Amino acid sequence: MYPEEMVNPMRAELTDAGFQNLYTADAVENAIKQNGTTLVVVNSVCGCAARNARPGAKMSLDGDKKPDHLITVFAGVDREAVDTARQHMFPFPPSSPSMALFKDGELVHMLERHHIEGRPAEMIAENLKDAYSEFC
Repeated sequence: MYPEEMVNPMRAELTDAGFQNLYTADAVENAIKQNGTTLVVVNSVCGCAARNARPGAKMSLDGDKKPDHLITVFAGVDREAVDTARQHMFPFPPSSPSMALFKDGELVHMLERHHIEGRPAEMIAENLKDAYSEFC
């Protein structure tokens, strides 16, 4: 587990962009099952989260189409919330950072760590925007 004072600035990068931090399994269940589209970002302390994932997730929101709901859980900190989010991301193996788009509770698009690591934030944002165009 990482100390809160270490992860709070990393959480704030997403909450300042409109994401809601979730800490419990019930909160994640309720968020994913909402009507409409929900983007779930599994946040992380790693460099690719700072360099690619968080900026890419934020950039993806500057288009006309975007998810109805934005949520985030933090790997290595919010174990219960992360485990529940990852159960909904099956059959994809656990990875962080990662991003999943749900529509009416069903997984419709997934970005695993290997899709994020080494790719510029702009490429991640475009990938998400393409998914928003199709599903939002």
